[in-house]
Amino acid sequence: MLRESKPIIKNYFWMVLLLPFLIYFAGCKKNNPTNNPPVNNDTIPTIVKSDVAFWMTKPDKSVLFKEQTNAGLVFSSSPNGYSTINVDTTTTYQSIDGFGFALTGASAELINYLSESNKEALLQELFLTDSTNIGVSYLRISLGASDLSSAPFTYDEVYPGQTDTTLQNFSIDKEKKDLIPILQKIIALDPSIKIIATPWTAPIWMKTNDSYEGGSLKPQYYGVYAKYFVKYIQAMKAEGINITAITPQNEPLNAYNNPAMLMTSAEEDNFVKNYLGPAFKANNINTKIIIYDHNLDHPEYAISILSDTAASKYIDGSAFHLYAGDINTMSTVHNAFPNKNLYFTEQATFSTGNFGGDLDWHVQNLIIGAIRNWSKNVIEWNLASDPTQSLHTAGGCSSCLGALTISTNSGVTRNVSYYIIAQAAKFVRPGSVRIGSNNVDDLQDVAFKTPDGKKVLIVLNGGSYTSTFNIAFDGKTVTPTLSAGAVGTFIWK
Repeated sequence: MLRESKPIIKNYFWMVLLLPFLIYFAGCKKNNPTNNPPVNNDTIPTIVKSDVAFWMTKPDKSVLFKEQTNAGLVFSSSPNGYSTINVDTTTTYQSIDGFGFALTGASAELINYLSESNKEALLQELFLTDSTNIGVSYLRISLGASDLSSAPFTYDEVYPGQTDTTLQNFSIDKEKKDLIPILQKIIALDPSIKIIATPWTAPIWMKTNDSYEGGSLKPQYYGVYAKYFVKYIQAMKAEGINITAITPQNEPLNAYNNPAMLMTSAEEDNFVKNYLGPAFKANNINTKIIIYDHNLDHPEYAISILSDTAASKYIDGSAFHLYAGDINTMSTVHNAFPNKNLYFTEQATFSTGNFGGDLDWHVQNLIIGAIRNWSKNVIEWNLASDPTQSLHTAGGCSSCLGALTISTNSGVTRNVSYYIIAQAAKFVRPGSVRIGSNNVDDLQDVAFKTPDGKKVLIVLNGGSYTSTFNIAFDGKTVTPTLSAGAVGTFIWK
């Protein structure tokens, strides 16, 4: 019996030894019915579960507005020693109207030059929010030409020495080639888009120097000029374009542009109080009147007008640029008149600039700084330029870099302003409310609650080293890492 059992025991031994291998190969065949080699899982990117979406732009351009799918940002109650940004929905500030660009005459001309398919694809990318689109929600346009138009013009041109006090020659036909068709396409994509319109000059026959550059509005034409605004708003509405707001004058203290017009605070006060405001009321114009629209080194301009209650009743708020002054000055105006709104309407990037430096400065001062100082919006100057920034008036800005460079040869290039606005516009939708958050270490931030209840935190790492930190909300934290000079947008429910 013993001699007969040895082979059985020996065979059983080998079966036990080989069984794991037989099971493995059977599984491979079952899961790979085509008999191809088993897939190497190391070649498939692993998407780590996250409670918080994380989109980032780096200053070296190695990451440009990309979602970080492997961040693994899961809320936890476990403590750690990192610095913490606390997000607090119980502390609320101003509501947000949106983020966007100036759609200058040059921008409209360049976009309209594209083929219909490329034009449509670009506008969808800019004005829709799904997929990789960025969701621009606020536009600034010029009422007449700006310095980034091919040539200066107004909507009421007459021969030298003539006037047109009845505005019989008023026409927006000059805009029907490029600007109006582009705006109509944008409105078809986003009917709720907000548009602020600003003149660089009144018609030159209304001015003290009969020139597009410099000069002031003659007092005898204040009433006619108010009607000019009314006719503009009505004419644009007839084209399906609702103007959300106007400012009476772009950079009223700057006489050195083409076009340009000086308007002191006393003159703007008089114009709004006695002419523009009453004209809007008489014609049932709901377009907001926003004053100043110039640099933050002269907050007294806006404060003096808002102090006049007869003018203030027509005024929604004031608008600012930051070519001079300090962004925190917006809070000075807010503190003086907390019931009046604030807007940030212009800041350029330049062809001589540096991507990383511009990303840092604009996010710090505008996306974070302006909003933390009560602004309801941020508008970058401007949407599109040609490769040599040559589309401008004589004497206009020759180095203003568009968010896009549009070339007949190489198509569309996305520049730093595109990413500055994208980091906010896609996620901080109109109607969002700024909520409480604190800055820590070299990290600056601003937080929002969106209309659908999501929380959005935009963080800039202004330091020289990569930073790991906590985001705390509702008693729990996530711990992201942000490269030096990078901006991150964090979104959660």
